[in-house]
Amino acid sequence: MTDEQSRPERAFETLAIHAGNTADPLTGAVVPPIYQVSTYKQDGVGGLRGGYEYSRSANPTRTALEENLAALEGGRRGLAFASGLAAEDCLLRTLLSPGDHVVIPNDAYGGTFRLFAKVVSRWGVEWSVADTSDPAAVRAALTPRTKVVWVETPSNPLLGITDIAAVAGIAHAAGARLVVDNTFASPYLQQPIALGADVVVHSTTKYMGGHSDVVGGALVTNDAEIAEELVFHQNAMGAVAGPFDAWLVLRGIKTLAVRMDRHSENATRIADMLTAHPSVSQVLYPGLPEHAGHEIAAKQMKAFGGMVSFRVKGGEEAAVEVCNRARLFTLGESLGGVESLIEHPGRMTHASAAGSALEVPGDLVRLSVGIESGDDLLADLQQALGK
Repeated sequence: MTDEQSRPERAFETLAIHAGNTADPLTGAVVPPIYQVSTYKQDGVGGLRGGYEYSRSANPTRTALEENLAALEGGRRGLAFASGLAAEDCLLRTLLSPGDHVVIPNDAYGGTFRLFAKVVSRWGVEWSVADTSDPAAVRAALTPRTKVVWVETPSNPLLGITDIAAVAGIAHAAGARLVVDNTFASPYLQQPIALGADVVVHSTTKYMGGHSDVVGGALVTNDAEIAEELVFHQNAMGAVAGPFDAWLVLRGIKTLAVRMDRHSENATRIADMLTAHPSVSQVLYPGLPEHAGHEIAAKQMKAFGGMVSFRVKGGEEAAVEVCNRARLFTLGESLGGVESLIEHPGRMTHASAAGSALEVPGDLVRLSVGIESGDDLLADLQQALGK
């Protein structure tokens, strides 16, 4: 990344398009090439040309994405992975050792919970659950062995809001690091490192890629020591983003700002409609003034994002029927694409949390609001709810 591209006064929209996207020196191509290559000719034994030797260790297309990610999150180093969970796994094995303890949120992505409950715990790492929207609950959950406090804000799927700066202070006072999953907000709406986070996690499958055509993950940190350790583990463990996947995410990021504006605009209209609908018992969206985290979200986010959850009168079967009756909203897992998605978390994305402290209500429906016509989206939900 050139000095011109990384100047701190550059706006987010400019960085999204230019950071890491240096014109190709050979042809002048304004889009970084896809270096679909596994190995590189060396200039003599140990003489690496541009620092490249093997694409697990580094690849120019992935480098472009990683520089872009770091610039957008205000970090020193970005790293791109094969999936969001691959990024989380690398981070946890970098920061933790057997016997350590982690505080996790009582509302988190089901895959993250599964990673802690079924994988990391077998490695001798202990975890406990806290309502991270309550700083006092986070403080009470800390132990002398706590090394990481893990936060999602907004959370998945209940759209809870955590005061990042407050929890960062609590974690650091206890000698722990704060990790923030910023997938729901994206760096356009929220930048956790500026608020005290040590590491930011993304599933780049979601808003960063933005088109439901790639799976990827990312880590960004401003801590030089953590960055060095993450780079080592990324190479040693090997779950890196392939060059074509890195290129797709890099392309998606260029329109992130304009997409997030439209996602947020449509989601606000839908949340307002759902609030007044007789078939809906509760709407979970941080943009609503009655949301418990509204004031904090307004303080630390640029807008309130494209995710809306709501609870249906009539219980679980009624919620499932709403999902089945939707037509423009596609019934499917994942989120953050240009198209709108609807799902039943209890039976789909969060089935792994059933029976745990993270179990979600059976009457809950989660929406990933896309960038289609807001009028069309409203009409589809109204018919799905039975007007």
